[in-house]
Parts: sequence; C-alpha cells; structure tokens
Amino acid sequence: MARISIKTAEEIEGMRRACKVTAQILDAMDELVRPGISTEEIDRFVHKMTISLGAKPATLNYKGYTKSVCTSINDVVCHGVPSPYVTLKEGDIINIDVTSIVDGFFGDSSRMYFVGGEQACTPDAQELVKHAYQALYVGIAQVAPGRHIGDIGAAIQEYIKGTGKNYGIVREYTGHGIGRHFHELPQVVHAARWGSGDVMKAGMTFTIEPMINIGRSETVLSKVDGWTVRTADGSLSAQWEHTVLVTETGSEVLT
Repeated sequence: MARISIKTAEEIEGMRRACKVTAQILDAMDELVRPGISTEEIDRFVHKMTISLGAKPATLNYKGYTKSVCTSINDVVCHGVPSPYVTLKEGDIINIDVTSIVDGFFGDSSRMYFVGGEQACTPDAQELVKHAYQALYVGIAQVAPGRHIGDIGAAIQEYIKGTGKNYGIVREYTGHGIGRHFHELPQVVHAARWGSGDVMKAGMTFTIEPMINIGRSETVLSKVDGWTVRTADGSLSAQWEHTVLVTETGSEVLT
C-alpha cells in the first residue's frame, strides 16, 4: 500500500531549491504579463528562464503535454495550454502555473495576474482573485502535525461560504503530495469535512491550490487538446497555489 512520504532534512533542502526557482520565475511574470503578449511568448520566457536557473520545466512532455507552463485565462480553471493564437487582453485574469525540477526535486506554484493592472479588471474579477488568494492562506493556516488533511479543505469551504458569494469550489482537481515525483500522496481536496483524511506529520510536502469559480463548481475538459479545463457555465475562475512543508511546529511555504 502506497504511503505518504516523509522527507529527510536533505530532501527538504532539495525541495527548497526547486521551489525557489519556481518562485523566481513567477516573480518575473509581474513585468511580462501585459495586453498583447501571447501565451506562447509566456511559455518561451518560462522555458528559457527555467533552463538559465539550472532547472527543468516539469510540465514539458509530462503525459504528452507539450509546453513548459500552464496559462489559464478567465473561464479556464487550470491546465490552459500556451498558444501563439491566444493573446492577453486588457481586463483578463490569468493563472500562470510553474513547476520546476532541480536535482530530481519538484517545486510547484501558481499565481493570478491582472492583465493591464487590477483596475482594468471588473470588480467581480478583482474580488474573485482576492478571495481565492485568501482561501489559499486559510488552508495553509491548518497545516501542522496532528491535524488532518481534510481540515485544509474544511477551512477553505468555510471561508468561501462566509464570503456570502455563490462561489463554486472545484472538486475534480486537487492539491497533491510532491517531492521526487510531480504527483504523490496525499490528495489535498479543497472542500472537505473537519477531521477527515490522513493525519499530517512533520516532513510531509504537498500543494494547496484552491480553484474558485464565480459560478458553479462543475468543470468541462477540452476534447480538442485533452488538457484545458473550463468552468461548465463559462464563469470566471481563479486559483493560487503553494508547495507547503509540514514542520515540527506548523508549516513552511516553500514557494
């Protein structure tokens, strides 16, 4: 039976290096994301920077995926495939998801960006992005030895309900364990019951990445590329993601 891996001190240092590269690349997106740039250009930039930092892009050739980054715009929930035919427009919101491999360790994170600046986006879009960001940190606050994995999703669900919005929390796509492999145990759901799931232990590493829709929670997978996931009702979606370490006293955000 597969078990959740507990990282050694050496493995944690390896993960820190990979996560640092991912964070550096996402930092660089602040200057790059602007109206008129194609998602293909974003992909080329991410690929070149990843290599220049001594890392490899984890998504490239992963299960047939042909790009070095995921670019998810507006109603795209996750896994948007960069294309020379998709150009950012003022008022768009975009999630950029980067995973880097350094010396065999993976570091995974994603952030939201306002195209043309926050004020170029609708108030609904601004609010959604901010609530999704807060949901991530509400989830991270539950990470500590002795807590349950399900507490992360329970806290996120409670927070989203408390916004008074009719937001949907995506169920089909979740956070995941990460380390020497892109996807490991445990599965980290973003809507759950308190006290459910595995008990967290120091040395566990996993992603938390809530996907929040303005409308319904249901999603649709593209039959064209087999990757792009959209909201079923065409509503906006926002996601933030960090790789998190369970420490002896709580948690450490690695990305």
